[in-house]
Amino acid sequence: MANFKVVISDPASKKAYQKVVDQAQSGLIGKKIGEKVSGNNLDLNGYELEITGGSDKDGFPMRPDVDGTARKKIILTAPPGYHPEKYGKRKRKSVRGNTIAQDISQVNVKVVKAGTKKLEELIGAKKKAEEKPDEKGATVEKKEEAKPETGKEEKPKAEEKKEPAKKEAAKTEAKADEKLKEGTEKVEAKMGVKKLEESAPLVTLPSPLAGFTDMDIEKDDEQVA
Repeated sequence: MANFKVVISDPASKKAYQKVVDQAQSGLIGKKIGEKVSGNNLDLNGYELEITGGSDKDGFPMRPDVDGTARKKIILTAPPGYHPEKYGKRKRKSVRGNTIAQDISQVNVKVVKAGTKKLEELIGAKKKAEEKPDEKGATVEKKEEAKPETGKEEKPKAEEKKEPAKKEAAKTEAKADEKLKEGTEKVEAKMGVKKLEESAPLVTLPSPLAGFTDMDIEKDDEQVA
């Protein structure tokens, strides 16, 4: 026979726990939503549980207002099974009846009366929580040990990579300079700057004071005065 996945909600701790039990040994088949069952069949000695809902293997939820075990299609205005976007909106949806059968895969219950031991101790959730940090701690230590080794090996590689990068940068700069020179030469050729420079060399004009001495200049200044 198949198993039930029982979701146990504890209002005191506000936590939920999952437990997989055999359908025949659970004593839940034939029970309805709202009924109270003993937790001894679920290995929860001293606990009293109340069935609050469930769902079948296809995910259709159980409803407390639908009698029987069959799946039915009814008009719904509120959950479970339908969450209207607007108040007053209705829709026809498929749901399960309020009685637990073999087609049900998940049963939701809540703690009405607690036993002497905590649910963490009985279900074993505490042990799993304690094992996880140990595994994480071990992995962190391994990573820390591996970090310095990888760092030492990677340093010379990084230095080797820098040299070809510098050479490539110098090559690209040289190519850029050549392209600029070629571009300026083309522009000058179009504008005719070179031809003007070659055809019209620079001519030095003679100074207007050429051939005169300082004495001549002083005599001219006296005559003007």
